[in-house]
Amino acid sequence: MLILNTHPDHNKALDSADAELLGTQAAELTERFLTYRPNHKATPLRSLPGLAKRFGVASVHVKDESQRLGLGSFKALGGSYAVVRLVLEEASRKLQRELDVVDLENAAVREISKTLTFGCATDGNHGKSVAAGAKMVGARSVIFVHSGVSDERVAAIAQFGADIIRVEGTYDDSVKEAERVCTENGWTVLSDTSWPGYERIPGLVMQGYTAMLKEVLRELPQPPTHVFVQAGVGGLAAAVAGHFDIVYGAQRPKLVVVEPTRAACIFESMQAGALRKVEHGEPTIMAMLECYEPSLKAWSILSRKADAVITIDEVDAVNAMQRLAQPVDSDPAIVAGESGGAGLAAFLHTARSAEEMETLGITSQSRLLFFNTEGATDRASYFALVGKTPEAVLA
Repeated sequence: MLILNTHPDHNKALDSADAELLGTQAAELTERFLTYRPNHKATPLRSLPGLAKRFGVASVHVKDESQRLGLGSFKALGGSYAVVRLVLEEASRKLQRELDVVDLENAAVREISKTLTFGCATDGNHGKSVAAGAKMVGARSVIFVHSGVSDERVAAIAQFGADIIRVEGTYDDSVKEAERVCTENGWTVLSDTSWPGYERIPGLVMQGYTAMLKEVLRELPQPPTHVFVQAGVGGLAAAVAGHFDIVYGAQRPKLVVVEPTRAACIFESMQAGALRKVEHGEPTIMAMLECYEPSLKAWSILSRKADAVITIDEVDAVNAMQRLAQPVDSDPAIVAGESGGAGLAAFLHTARSAEEMETLGITSQSRLLFFNTEGATDRASYFALVGKTPEAVLA
């Protein structure tokens, strides 16, 4: 289902704090921090001319985050970045001097880092990023996982030395439990969603994603006219919307938010004109997007800078995974997890409707940008849905 943004704040200027958080200077900072990460290299921007020709648009590009920092998703940028920022801030306070990322290996900084514990709830990828960041700086991490997180994804988090706490219920239940336990123990809550009174740290997570957007802008031959970006609580979508608005101004691309029909909290909020929580129902295979309440921080941006919201069904997600694994013409194969191909899934669904294409203003001149936000983070599930291993897809 497709709806346009009719919120009264649509196209209003970003809040000044959000503009500073997601602006070009912040993006330069995140990219500089990223150069100190092990395994860092820019992820590829894939051009899919065969797909563009098939659907009669000027170009299709996919930013492929399936191998980001060896963690398999764009989330590697956010949680770990926030961990580093918070460690340096605490060390700067205790050592009474301004510290930078180059000081992470300083013995005094490492000793302070050992005293810190970072906790968060996760569907899988954010927790892995926080755990990896904590291990990198020598801090402790405690990750709260709800009952829908697969054993494979839990094991991927635990390999970074994280303590795992299982929580009955949904992602939102694990968020509440993480906040409660962390507060009781004096740990730092490092969530990628925000609520009243808790916005700065989720903002740092969002800021971490802007390093990816700088890479995109360097690599694109022309600015995009349309960007399809998936949302769980909305952090990535808001980062894209905010940063592109700052960079392009009045010429910014049309931004389309994509959600699973079974967890469409931003869709419902946009329809209601105010932030809404939706009821938990049947789980979606798009596990990384299975969130039932938008991030307050993300909503403040998306209500202004998202132009449309599309919901997609389970079959749409599978179709996109399979299309990317078995590309047309000479297009490169891409390994996209269940949530990773959601943006493309929305376009493939929309392309079947001339009315929806017209509503979004997609024509033969349109230049489309998508984000493959994750690779095969659950290999067994990927094989069951695609019929191939990731290695076979890329062979």
